Amino acid sequence: MSAAIPVSRLRHRVTHRLIATRYPSEGILDRVASPDDLDAVFELEGWTNDRISTELGVLLRVPRDEWVVGVPLASVVMAAFCHPRPGGGRFNDATRGAWYASFTLDTAHTEVLYHRRRELAEVGVTDARLEMREYVATFTGAFHDIRDDRREFRPLHAADSYDRSQRTAAELRQSGANGIVYRSVRRPGGTCIACFRPQLVTDVRVAGHFEYRLTGDDPPAIQRIA
Repeated sequence: MSAAIPVSRLRHRVTHRLIATRYPSEGILDRVASPDDLDAVFELEGWTNDRISTELGVLLRVPRDEWVVGVPLASVVMAAFCHPRPGGGRFNDATRGAWYASFTLDTAHTEVLYHRRRELAEVGVTDARLEMREYVATFTGAFHDIRDDRREFRPLHAADSYDRSQRTAAELRQSGANGIVYRSVRRPGGTCIACFRPQLVTDVRVAGHFEYRLTGDDPPAIQRIA
């Protein structure tokens, strides 16, 4: 199927990604000037610092020539690719992540809330408060586009299975694709992007902080706190 997917030239200045605030927004990769400088960090630390060992060790999931270093929030960008969710996501498997974002903040909230509620339900939690940090980023380039409601694209938007979408994404990434633009599955009318290449996630900055209050099956309360 991957050969039949059209490619669109994308220039989207503001996309929205929400990450739990427990994950730091700064790290080693923001402070080194080039990937080669990390070799010195490996030697100096001797892999004795658990936090640094973890942060650097997972970089092996991504080829060195694709790393983002020496720019603000580089560690945040690389974390998306180096720390995939168990089982993967819609367009990535458990071996390598992707940068997922939405074209509007409302869509980002809906997508994140769906997944957080599922995760909490798996451990029997229905009431919770979550603090989320909003990152915005710019994307420019050619991306495969499955937003049309064509029959062959519907399995890639399946609400309860990532089997077909992960296989298609793997084929596209191995062929050199940049990523996929697709319809939000959780918010009708919304648009999302899954970027396969760290260096295409540009102009990343923190845009806000939010608190989610979840109570049973009631609609969530979302409050901007910064």
